[in-house]
Amino acid sequence: MISNLVAAVGLVFVIEGLMYAIAPNRFKSMISAMENIPAEKLRIFGVMAIALGVGIVWFAKTFITSS
Repeated sequence: MISNLVAAVGLVFVIEGLMYAIAPNRFKSMISAMENIPAEKLRIFGVMAIALGVGIVWFAKTFITSS
């Protein structure tokens, strides 16, 4: 269980690092554009992202199991 959590956190860093490494200017412009989005919309997007992530983890654990 702990190894899965550590692996998941590691993948978050990999994905985050890829965004900075592949397209740093695009990432900076996306961050600047976020200043114009109301906090409530960002919060809703965050909750939706959490729900999607939980759904993907549930799907993987339920249907994609190794023997």
